[in-house]
Amino acid sequence: MNEQEERHRPSRVSFTFKYFCHSNMPRAKLVDSKPRGRMSAYAFFVQSCREEHKKKHPDENVVFSEFSRKCAERWKTMTDKEKKRFYDMAEKDKARYDTEMMGYKGPRNARASRKRRNRKDPNAPKRALSAFFWYCNDERPKVRAVNPELGVGEVAKQLGAAWNSTAPEIKAKYEAMAEDDKARYKKEMSDFKEGNFGAKKPKIAETPEEEEEESESEEEEEEEEEEEEED
Repeated sequence: MNEQEERHRPSRVSFTFKYFCHSNMPRAKLVDSKPRGRMSAYAFFVQSCREEHKKKHPDENVVFSEFSRKCAERWKTMTDKEKKRFYDMAEKDKARYDTEMMGYKGPRNARASRKRRNRKDPNAPKRALSAFFWYCNDERPKVRAVNPELGVGEVAKQLGAAWNSTAPEIKAKYEAMAEDDKARYKKEMSDFKEGNFGAKKPKIAETPEEEEEESESEEEEEEEEEEEEED
């Protein structure tokens, strides 16, 4: 190497410093003003029970599985008149959500990610769900009602912990549902490969609300898949 080349060759120290600075620079995050999801009447009821419990026992930690069971038992014994205020709250929250969704566009990266996911054949059968996923479908609204401040990842962790402590007889119910769904998927996939499953339907443009629900559902599924793999 001649003297001129040596003079312009970056030193190892300089290269290492630049690499270190670049790799440790905080990446810009997209600010997402996504509207808060709407709540069901039962979710409002569970939230009310949670607030009531906090007032009576401010220093007591809530054991989710036990608290959830008591809420479900109490809800079953309530009259339609007693439940009405919670249904009214749910209707009001739905109107709020619909209004906010009309002006929601979503972050660019989320839409790009959704487009990539939607490249799969829209006519393919819906994949089979595991026992844990069936359990999450039932329990997720309750976890959100008790802990409205939690994000998708935190909710998935709570569900994973609750699943691990669920009684075997309750797990058996979801395992049976998973087996039935697995058989359904296997049959539908066989028909799909032979060209006998469903008929091609023209693609209908989704409303912002439908797009948001699909995106949120897929995000939750991804988090729950990770939680299931960790367990």
